[in-house]
Amino acid sequence: MYSNAYVWSRVLSYLEQHSPAIAIASYFDDAEVIELTESKLVIYSPSPFRKDVIVKRYIDQIREAMRDQFQTEVEVVVLDETELPQYSKNKKNRNFVEFNSQYTFDKFVVGSSNQHAFSAARAVADNPADAYNPLFIYGESGLGKTHLLYAIANQIQREHPDYNIVYIKGDQFTNELIDAVRSGKNFEFRDKYRNADLFLMDDIQFIAGKDATQEEFFHTFNSLYENKRQIVLTSDRVPGDMVRLEDRLRTRFEWGLIVDVQPPDYETRFIITREKALELGIELPQDVVDYIAENITNNVRQIEGTVKKIKAYHDLTGMPLDITNVSRAIKDMYKGKTQAIPTPDLIISEVCRFYSIDESTLRSTLKNKGTAEARQVAMYLIRKLTNLSLPDIAKEFGKNHTTVLYALKKVEQELPNSSNGLQDNIRDITSNINSRL
Repeated sequence: MYSNAYVWSRVLSYLEQHSPAIAIASYFDDAEVIELTESKLVIYSPSPFRKDVIVKRYIDQIREAMRDQFQTEVEVVVLDETELPQYSKNKKNRNFVEFNSQYTFDKFVVGSSNQHAFSAARAVADNPADAYNPLFIYGESGLGKTHLLYAIANQIQREHPDYNIVYIKGDQFTNELIDAVRSGKNFEFRDKYRNADLFLMDDIQFIAGKDATQEEFFHTFNSLYENKRQIVLTSDRVPGDMVRLEDRLRTRFEWGLIVDVQPPDYETRFIITREKALELGIELPQDVVDYIAENITNNVRQIEGTVKKIKAYHDLTGMPLDITNVSRAIKDMYKGKTQAIPTPDLIISEVCRFYSIDESTLRSTLKNKGTAEARQVAMYLIRKLTNLSLPDIAKEFGKNHTTVLYALKKVEQELPNSSNGLQDNIRDITSNINSRL
C-alpha cells in the first residue's frame, strides 16, 4: 500500500489532465486524505462549499483516477469540518484499547540500568512521531520493556484520546496474518495496522525468519513511517543480532533510536522491592528489603514474584516479617541456585511458536517438510537442554526411541551446513526458551 500523500498526488495529477488546472487548485488546495484502504478513500475538505462541489463534480473522476493509477475500486467519502469530528470519534472508538493502568511512568522505578530507555520512552510519549521514530527497546525478559510500552500508550491515550493505538506481540502478528490470509481478510488486517497513530510491537524478534510476516511488516512499517505515525518496538536483542531478520528491516529499525534495559543494580532493586511491597499492602522492615535486594538479582519480575510469595506466606501462616522467616520462604529463589532446566512442554511450545504450527500437529504423524524439521528440532533441544532419556523423549511425541535417535542424527548432520539456516533457527529458539526460564 502506498502512502496517503503519494496516492493523493497521483489522483490530483490525473484530475488536472481531465479538468482545468485552475479549477482543481481552487477546490482541492486544502483537501487531504485522512484514510486510505484497499476499498475506501476518505478525503477531508474543510469548507462545506468546496466539499459539495467535489461531491457533485469530481467523485466519479476520483474513482476513475484510482482505477487508472492503482487498478483498484474504492468508495470515495468527502468530509467537511462539521463532519470530521464525529467521523474521527467513531473510527477511533472502534480501536480503543484498555491498557493496564498500573504501567505508567510514575510507577516505573528508574535507575542507572534503565535511565536511557526511560528518558527515550518519555520523550516519545511527550512528542509522538517527533522525538525518536522508531524507538527500539531491547533487553532480557522481565526488565520492564513492556512496562515502558504500556506507559507510552497510557500517556498518549490520556493526552490524545482520539489516537488509534495498536499493540501486538510479534508472534501474534504472524498468527493474525495467517488467519487473515486463510479467511480472505487481508484488507481488514492491513487497515488495522497501517492506520494506527501509535504502533507498539512487543518481542519483534519472533518475526525473524518468517518470510511472509517480514514482507507484510516491511510494508506496514513503511506506511506508518511515511505518514509520521509513531512506532515503538521491543526485543530481547539488538537488530544486528537477529541473524534471520531481513536487512531492509534491520536498517529501518536502526533509523531511529536503539536503547537497552539492563538488570537493575542494588539501589534500584532495593527501591523496587520496597515499592512492590507497599503496592501489595505490606511494609517490609529495611533489613528484609536489603536482604531481598542482595539475593534476588535477575530481573524485576522475579523481585515482584518474591514479594508476592512473602505476602502469601504472611497472610496464610501469620509468619513474622523478619530475615529468618523471609529467607526460609524464598530460599528457592536465591541468586545462587542452579540454572533452571526447561520442561519439554516449554521447549515444544517455543518450537511451535517459532515454526508457526500447532502443538497437536507437532506431536502428530504429519510428515511434511516444515513439520518434520520442527519435530526433529524439538526432540534435539529436549535432549540437549533437559535430562530426559531417549525413551522419555519418545513418550512426549508418542513415538519410539529409534525415531528420536534418527531425529537427533538428522539434526546433527545438518547443523554444520551454515547455508540451510538450521544453526540460526536453533540459536533463536534456545534464546527464546532461556528468556522464559
